Amino acid sequence: MFLKILAHPIFTSLNFHMPMVVDLSHPLVMFSGENGSGKSTLLHSVSYALKGQTVDGYIYKLDRRGVPPGKTFLFDAEQHNPRMQLDLFQDQPQMLEFLQTASHGQVMLAMFQQNFPSLEPGTTLLLDEPEMALSVSNQRRMLKMLQELVQQRGFRIVCATHSPVLLDSPDTYVINLDKHTNKNIVDTDMAMPGSSTIQ
Repeated sequence: MFLKILAHPIFTSLNFHMPMVVDLSHPLVMFSGENGSGKSTLLHSVSYALKGQTVDGYIYKLDRRGVPPGKTFLFDAEQHNPRMQLDLFQDQPQMLEFLQTASHGQVMLAMFQQNFPSLEPGTTLLLDEPEMALSVSNQRRMLKMLQELVQQRGFRIVCATHSPVLLDSPDTYVINLDKHTNKNIVDTDMAMPGSSTIQ
C-alpha cells in the first residue's frame, strides 16, 4: 500500500518536496524523526486518506495494492488519556478507582491491552507516540502486543514514535522524516556537549 501526497499545506510550509511517496506496504511501519519533523502530521494524513476524507489543501492518491479497505482507528496519546476524562467513568467505580490510583503508564498499558485486541480483524491501527508514558520494559510489552496484533489478527499498524524499542525492532519498517529538508527542526547547535543550555 502506497500513499502519494501531491499537495499538503503543512508539509509544503516545512519545505518537503511534493509529491511525497509513503510506503505503507509493511504491516508494522514506524515514522521517526526530530520534534517538528512532521510525524504526527503524516500520521493524521494517512488517517484522512484511509478514511477517504477531504481536507483543504491536502491532495493525495492512495494505492492499496491488494490491501482491502478496513476499519481505521487513530490513537493519539495526548488526546486519549482516560485520566483526563474521569466523568466518563462515574458509573464504573472499580475503573474510576484504578484511574485515580494507578500511574499514567499503568493506565495507558491497561487501555492498550483491553481496547486494541477488541478491534475487528484487519484494522489499520494508527498510533501517535503510544510510548509516551511507558517505561522501557512496558514499551517492550507494547511492541510484543503490536506484533501479535499483526500476526494473529491481521492488523496493519503505523506509528509515529521516538521509542528506540519500537524503531530498533527487526520487525518494524522505519520511515525517517529527518531525511527530508525541514525548516521547522531545531538547530543542532542549540547546545554543545558538556555546556549548559541555560544562559
